[in-house]
Amino acid sequence: MPEGDVLRLTAARLERALAGRPLARADLRWPGAATTTLTGRTVVSCVAYGKHLLTRFDDGRTLHTHLRMEGEWRITPASAPVPRHHLVRAVLGTDRWTCVGWRLGMLDVLRTRDEPRLLARLGPDVLADDFEQDGLARGLALLAEQGDRPVCDVLLDQSVVAGLGTIWTAETLFAVRRWPWTPAGALDRGTAEQLLRTARRLLGTSVRIGSERGLGQVPRAVHGRLGAPCVRCGTPIQVGQANEPPYERPVFWCPACQAPQGADGRADPVSRPA
Repeated sequence: MPEGDVLRLTAARLERALAGRPLARADLRWPGAATTTLTGRTVVSCVAYGKHLLTRFDDGRTLHTHLRMEGEWRITPASAPVPRHHLVRAVLGTDRWTCVGWRLGMLDVLRTRDEPRLLARLGPDVLADDFEQDGLARGLALLAEQGDRPVCDVLLDQSVVAGLGTIWTAETLFAVRRWPWTPAGALDRGTAEQLLRTARRLLGTSVRIGSERGLGQVPRAVHGRLGAPCVRCGTPIQVGQANEPPYERPVFWCPACQAPQGADGRADPVSRPA
């Protein structure tokens, strides 16, 4: 599933292509939105919150989309033909560019002023501009409420913190040398704060590099590297499971650098969950 960095870059691309020019075409191929008329409206901004995209129009409406597992927005010149493929869920185009939403997992149109209600169930977005001022404290409070839930499960829970998926959950936990199945409630405030600040830094780096060189240019220390030597200690990377079926997700980790710790801070011989 695309994560917060991908959504942030996608929002920027859509805004560059669409903002400031009236839509010459708009086609929403989605139950409940197919009769919505957006042609002639002008996009004023496109922003991301966690894994959600919000395309705002000059008439006070917002197109809300979510990529789910395989969705994407493709941008082509306005002169290019638009596929009539059944996987195309949305088409927005100006006289210059056409944006085509493929395999979108969620789509609806709402009043822009109702966005807070739509996002109310989500935790703070680690990439939000106001994260340091407001989001961090809220994220720490939500993290502290999670009790015995494994921290890898918690970081994937968008109601606690928004924007992380399997990639940046694994990379964040590796960066802070934390066993993925550490009970979230057992983290002291300093460690929890380090965790969230690290997640923000890693995703922010991915956004910066992605905007300069394209997606996928940030080297990954653990994710997708099963059996490869750890970049720190050389131990073969392993993969475990976050969440219970049917929502299980893979979590890559180094069994040496991220060994479980006992109360005395030394390695604790607890087997990793399969």
